[in-house]
Amino acid sequence: MLACVFLSHPAEYCSVLLIIMLMYLFDMCLYETNDEKMENKIKCIIHYFERICSHMPTGLVSFERKVLPLEDVALCVTYPKADSWSKSATSLCHFEVHRSGLIEDQSKEALEVDFVNRYLGGGALRRGCVQEEIRFMINPELIAGMLFLPSMADNEAIKVVGPERFSNYTGWYRYALSFRFAGDYVDKRDVDFIGRRKKKIIAIDALCGMRMRQYRFEYLLREINKAFCGFFYQSKCQQYQRLFKGDGPCGAQLDQGIQGSDCISRSNRSVGLQEAPYVSVGTNEGIHGDEQIGNSEEKGGPSLEHQYDVGVVTGNWGCCAFGGDPEIKTTIQWLAASQALRPFISYHTFGVEALNTLDETSKCCSMDTLTLAKPQVLKKGRRRISK
Repeated sequence: MLACVFLSHPAEYCSVLLIIMLMYLFDMCLYETNDEKMENKIKCIIHYFERICSHMPTGLVSFERKVLPLEDVALCVTYPKADSWSKSATSLCHFEVHRSGLIEDQSKEALEVDFVNRYLGGGALRRGCVQEEIRFMINPELIAGMLFLPSMADNEAIKVVGPERFSNYTGWYRYALSFRFAGDYVDKRDVDFIGRRKKKIIAIDALCGMRMRQYRFEYLLREINKAFCGFFYQSKCQQYQRLFKGDGPCGAQLDQGIQGSDCISRSNRSVGLQEAPYVSVGTNEGIHGDEQIGNSEEKGGPSLEHQYDVGVVTGNWGCCAFGGDPEIKTTIQWLAASQALRPFISYHTFGVEALNTLDETSKCCSMDTLTLAKPQVLKKGRRRISK
């Protein structure tokens, strides 16, 4: 499989693929300065192999690249322009604030935001040890996506459904310095109709190191559209058209044309990779997972996206290592989740001081039943964030 992947990509991408190798973790741990975080990342990987050797998992993990076309395309939600956001008639969704706890520990069925590098996985197999890399260590099946999902463009996001968690850990709040493997984790999430665990991870990459430039109009637009790309439903194009008040032609389905599904099939005998668009056949018996997904959704059958009570669980996306303003990033994600018609956004502040008044601010907005286009300004200290 690795040979096929390398040969199918241009030379510049092969240089990126070459570092997607476990030997880098071992080399840095053995031949360089002792690094406890690297040792504990290796412990997570070894524990994964111990688990699957004793009991091979079954079911599917699906990978999907979500795209907002930059030009008008029939049957697709297009990349929203600034004017579209200013005309939006959407009300702000319910906002929950959590001072403690972790995104991956939440119990609701929701989109769990992964704060990724534009290259999926970032430094998971190197020195990186922030939110994305930690997630890839406790859910090692995510690493497979690093092989066949090239870097994301500004109008793209990646959705992964079904990865199993295998490890516990400590030390999130201080990231790399205190990350430690903390033993086995038994994932008790239910599975859907094709065997995917009901865990949905949305990978969206924020702009990095922007400093004061992050407040510029064009970069704010980029960030809100990036979040919207990750959050939007596949089957609500017509509703989005109305909410954006007629911005470009749209259709009823998004998964036809530009969106396919890459699935890793897990069985007791083999692991296979399918890269095929949804197809229509008469029966689900004996066909691949991506075909089952497509057939069921086309016929209105069971799917994860038909459950419109699926909200968003997130936190300080694009902050910390990326240097983003947590107040701005909070607002952007709230607006994007609301425009995507998600019923709620569950926000983990992770103790960031700038978000101490987030409870009061969100309650104030909810009481006023604001819409995205309604001219309101929230005052937080000396900053004003336009709504």
